[in-house]
Amino acid sequence: MASTETCDVAIVGAGLAGGLLALALKGRHPTLDVRLIDAAAVVGGNHLWSFFGSDVAQQDRWIVAPLVAHAWRGYDVHFPAHARTIDATYYSIESERLDRVVRRTLPAHALMLGRKVSGASATAVVFADGDRMEARGVVDTRGTGDLSTLDLGWQKFVGRELTLSTAHGSPRPMVMDASVAQLDGYRFVYCLPFADDRMFVEDTYYSDTPDLDTEVLTKRIHAYADARGWQVAQAAREESGVLPVAMGGDFEAYWRSGGARVAKAGMRAGLFHPTTGYSLPDAIRSAAMIADRTDFTGAALHEATHAHARKTWDARGFYRLLDTMLFRAADPEERYRVLERFYTLDPRLIGRFYAGHSTMRDKARILMGKPPVPITRAIRAIRDTHRTGTPA
Repeated sequence: MASTETCDVAIVGAGLAGGLLALALKGRHPTLDVRLIDAAAVVGGNHLWSFFGSDVAQQDRWIVAPLVAHAWRGYDVHFPAHARTIDATYYSIESERLDRVVRRTLPAHALMLGRKVSGASATAVVFADGDRMEARGVVDTRGTGDLSTLDLGWQKFVGRELTLSTAHGSPRPMVMDASVAQLDGYRFVYCLPFADDRMFVEDTYYSDTPDLDTEVLTKRIHAYADARGWQVAQAAREESGVLPVAMGGDFEAYWRSGGARVAKAGMRAGLFHPTTGYSLPDAIRSAAMIADRTDFTGAALHEATHAHARKTWDARGFYRLLDTMLFRAADPEERYRVLERFYTLDPRLIGRFYAGHSTMRDKARILMGKPPVPITRAIRAIRDTHRTGTPA
């Protein structure tokens, strides 16, 4: 027989955004009855998330600090025309750590894993088996909404953690190695040294299509390791993904597609950096914003999360304009030149860009000088995007 339970806040989706929100709510409101619901058996799935120190405000670091599995001071970039080490902190979170910390923080009954959801409203979650959760408020953090409402390019990748026979000799992350052959758009390889004999290597593309051939990319990862002189003993883990890179679209249609009156966070709220597709910094900000509240009714949570996501979308038109120039004005094999030029700029500007906090001076500096794409083509791309109703 179907049963009904009650709680204060039900979070639907135990991925990054849902896990962070659960931690923030319990940290700020220890007595709050929070439920974290997902069809999967673990929190966070099989993922690795990385971020720059400047991505997270000082007052919000308490949320993410227990999750950090790896930290480095400085990172490298490499392009055909120049290479550089940038003095900035860089961190990585492994999904296994997120799962452990959430399990340690939430009481056992609050983790409702292995429970498939058939529907969610502002104040209720209905399970596929007919059970029901009544809540003061529901926050939906399940993946993306309807991406067809947005004008998108794609960042797609396959990553493998490699155990090596000998030490790799690389003390810092290689955040972007674009010295590799340019295929399927802008291609770069991303490397994280987890230990002297462990290296996470990711083959990444800024592509016009979301199509992902994991077998081909896996072979390229091992060819890259061979070229670096790394002797691979075994592959410890693998992950892949396809992230949206936004050039424009209808934000309100996207929001409605995930449930018109339901509070949302994470990718489902449209909270991701338009250029990188990364959602971790926004997930932390959303978690902090919601946890700072005292009114957790469904209507109030919807109003707060919608206003936050709408404001963030409106503030990021500059990044969508840059994405339009990258995808619509630059030839695919020449796209690397845009990032090559960008990485000659002030490290503080670079940090603010990835945090989504570029100043007016930053924006002017990024656009200043000889552009790495034909100016007439860039103007045409921006004009055509406006004409089709998907504003940059």
